[in-house]
Amino acid sequence: MTYEQDDRLRTVPRDPEVSARMKRLAELNIGKEPDPAFDAFAAKLASITDTPFAMVNFISDREQYFAGLYTPSGNQRGAALQAAQATEHHGVGRTMDLDHGFCPHVVSRRLALVLDDVCEWPQFVGNPVINKLSVRSYLGAPLIDRTGTALGTICVIDTQPREWGRPGLQTIKQLAGELLEQIHLRER
Repeated sequence: MTYEQDDRLRTVPRDPEVSARMKRLAELNIGKEPDPAFDAFAAKLASITDTPFAMVNFISDREQYFAGLYTPSGNQRGAALQAAQATEHHGVGRTMDLDHGFCPHVVSRRLALVLDDVCEWPQFVGNPVINKLSVRSYLGAPLIDRTGTALGTICVIDTQPREWGRPGLQTIKQLAGELLEQIHLRER
């Protein structure tokens, strides 16, 4: 199924904390390069939620960067995985425009986002990732660090509608907290 894109619906949410986020990401030295620990965490996300795609996503003023990425080719490891993910494998590269996807909305709202069927939400129907990746459902949570800054998100997407329900919401929020603990350990 293909949906028509309407540029009026492709808006980037207002992001008042982008400067603070970029400063904080620079302090943590994350969000600009693939990170094996974040790739492993994305693989864990995909496994726990039984989804084909999972990301650890950091949002800058210009783009989204998937420092952690799991795609259907994610059963590869090491150099083979890096080579596959260096290209746009299964339509996913390491970067994405801010007006693509759903994570910028999670960061600006500072709340988890549960979309059982993205096509039921008029504000998202024209989003380019729906057709590019055959996205039908999304589950994401913000990564709000100890300074109160929303650094980015963790998210999973499926090519089929999913009823995530309260268990899905609790799972993604719990996993966001777990990843934040790992990020804070890097500071020490």
